[in-house]
Amino acid sequence: MPDDLRCDLLLTNAQYLSPDMTVVSGKSIALRDGRILDIFDQSPCPYQAEITLSGRDLLWMPGLVDGHLHTSQQLLRGRLLDEKPVIWKRVNVPFESRLDEESSRLSALLAAMEMISCGTTGFVDAGGKYPEIYAGVYQAAGLRGRLSVMTNDNPFCPESLRASSVPAAVDRLRTMKDALSGLLKPIYSVTTPTAVSEELLRAVFEAAAEDGVPVETHMNEYASEVTDFIERYGKRPFIWLEEEGLLEAPMTAPHCIFLSQEEIAVMARRQIRVAHCPFSNCGKGVPPTPQLLAAGVPVGLGTDGSAHGGLDLFREMRLFRGVMNATRGVGTADSSVMPAETLLAMATQGGGAALMEPGLGRIEVGAPADLIAVDTGAPHLWPTQNLVHTLVESASGADVRHSIVNGKLLMKNRELLSVDADRVRWEAERLFEKQPWLQSWK
Repeated sequence: MPDDLRCDLLLTNAQYLSPDMTVVSGKSIALRDGRILDIFDQSPCPYQAEITLSGRDLLWMPGLVDGHLHTSQQLLRGRLLDEKPVIWKRVNVPFESRLDEESSRLSALLAAMEMISCGTTGFVDAGGKYPEIYAGVYQAAGLRGRLSVMTNDNPFCPESLRASSVPAAVDRLRTMKDALSGLLKPIYSVTTPTAVSEELLRAVFEAAAEDGVPVETHMNEYASEVTDFIERYGKRPFIWLEEEGLLEAPMTAPHCIFLSQEEIAVMARRQIRVAHCPFSNCGKGVPPTPQLLAAGVPVGLGTDGSAHGGLDLFREMRLFRGVMNATRGVGTADSSVMPAETLLAMATQGGGAALMEPGLGRIEVGAPADLIAVDTGAPHLWPTQNLVHTLVESASGADVRHSIVNGKLLMKNRELLSVDADRVRWEAERLFEKQPWLQSWK
């Protein structure tokens, strides 16, 4: 057979979500070598496929991308709800400091299982003690992502997470970078600008620019952090970073709740990739997302990790729609202040921007073959007069039937193919027995 007539996966009788967020029906989609090879009318089919999947009662859509994930907090599920702020200082960081290699590996396995099961095909991790262990897990699971070490040199930070020096912190980031390959790429990180020294903040951003690696840090998450930054540096965070020449590397900025108009202008000028985390952010504030989008800032969605309610980005879309309507729409009688199409674009194309992977988040010829299939025949999704609206109103991660990353099936008919779910659950139960502090931790 001629090579140009071969494909790895063929999706027949397919309806799919196009880049303009409309549904296209009656097509077939051929995948080869990790890319979308062709989209064509169903017959005649010119391709011979290794695997064929029928599209009946399915909507194929780009895989969702979690723009801000804490792999190291998977074992912290259920601990953060109703906690007083500031959670990350009082709970998250002390918890992460006690994780060992075994618990970190299980945390990554559980995160991989959850992401694949709920339609997330890519992620940006905020960093942890053992990114090389995470990399081994995520590589075997077949997910696409960016990994980091979250550097910190603040005396309040537990010793196991604290960098011994600024050069040591940068060396650790570079060691992590050199260990990654394939679908996993590096991103440099500091905890948050107000939690580290100016020397470390400068060093990490400068190293990112020098090494050609993107950079991330929690930005403008709490109003108190913004005022603390102004007290220390005399300017708001994004403005200071630009004026100091520290925005030369591509940047992903999780949260971004408390922003001035001048900061939004900086973010648009520098094309800062934003990752809002709706469930996590509800207890802190509401971001000016319409202004960000109007200014041309790339905006995606994140979960902030499983400790903040799980890794289901369908839930984040639905919640964010309600938050935006209640806070931005009611006052102006604008019921479509955050349309369904915009939310889906944020979870797919906006996430692709956060991952800095060209073409990711779009079903079109030449794009990376990261796709998921939603079961549109489920009782809560059918019948519908507008499938795009129903996805945002009613769908959940549990409705995802198939998951494909880089042209490879990771889940088929809800069965995980790249992770042994029963084994992982058994290991996690044994871990809680061996390390009881994981459940009794305060």
